[in-house]
Amino acid sequence: MTETQNSAVRDLAAMTGYEQLMAMRDGLAPPAPISSLVGMIDFDGEVGAIRVALVPEQRHYNPLGTVHGGVISTLLDTAAGCSVHSTLAAGEGYTSLDLTVKFLRAVTVDTGRIEARGRVLQRGRRTALAEAQILDGEGRLVAHATSSCLIFS
Repeated sequence: MTETQNSAVRDLAAMTGYEQLMAMRDGLAPPAPISSLVGMIDFDGEVGAIRVALVPEQRHYNPLGTVHGGVISTLLDTAAGCSVHSTLAAGEGYTSLDLTVKFLRAVTVDTGRIEARGRVLQRGRRTALAEAQILDGEGRLVAHATSSCLIFS
């Protein structure tokens, strides 16, 4: 880890949620381990709206030969949750209370790159409601989710 990365990590608690996420995107802070485990790419966005992508691989498959619903759910949870994370003030945290997923289309390696787009629908002092959609390369809706999050300081 470089000195710049060490400095950014020490200062994460003083950053807003959006600043934290962009520090991770830019390599100034370590990414969430789940992103490496699953193979998430192209993480970006703005306050209240975050997107992240994945190129399906056979390692993501269930026994039926399609991308496992848990991988799809993880991508949706990341986009929705990080959209809420991006709205946090310095010193605030959050946790997901629930995630409701609707699977609309099977995903395989032939599908190619998929992108989850999350956005905050409502943000209060203690709770937030977010949604996320996964689209394939042709813009077709693959899956949809809603998530409620608890905000704390």
